[in-house]
Amino acid sequence: MPELIVRQLGLVEYQPTLDAMRTLTAERDADTPDEIWLLQHPPVFTQGQAGKAEHLLAPGDIPVVQAERGGQVTYHGPGQLVGYLMLDLRRLGLGVRELVTVMEQSLIEVLASYGVTAAPKADAPGVYVDGAKIASLGLRVRRGCSFHGLALNVDMNMQPFQRINPCGYSGLRMVQLSELTSEQVIIEGVAQRLEQTLRQRLGYTL
Repeated sequence: MPELIVRQLGLVEYQPTLDAMRTLTAERDADTPDEIWLLQHPPVFTQGQAGKAEHLLAPGDIPVVQAERGGQVTYHGPGQLVGYLMLDLRRLGLGVRELVTVMEQSLIEVLASYGVTAAPKADAPGVYVDGAKIASLGLRVRRGCSFHGLALNVDMNMQPFQRINPCGYSGLRMVQLSELTSEQVIIEGVAQRLEQTLRQRLGYTL
């Protein structure tokens, strides 16, 4: 199996990252290594494929970008850990549902390492703590290869979530890791734990 490349990209603009992800997915072949990008975005609302305009309540000065992932509108901003998974699912022998489970379980494991108990919801992709959403998932698969991925609220300004119906749910409570743990939360540390967990669950060893 080709190796897994993990890139820690820091704070990067959404649109160029989206373009780069699309290009990698369009140009990859059977020998292209899988990649996971771990990063943060400046403030941006992204609208999924089936996204309905009415869920954008008051975007104000924050740009709105259309993306081809599943799901409705969500917010990205500094202090939120975003993971993009460019994986050859056929090569890994994974279905989309199984990949979603890998992502959910990886996030749950990382949160547990900070003493936070989280769980998925059958009817609403993502990871939740006592009914409040701490992580969002949105994927796209093209020619058997995934792109887009997950977003975990770590230590961020949560106010912009009030300008939308997050993931299309009116009044959905959003929560972040820094409010739930007594441990000091540094996003790079969370990224490291998430990388290790994803590697393990996807069958890649270091």
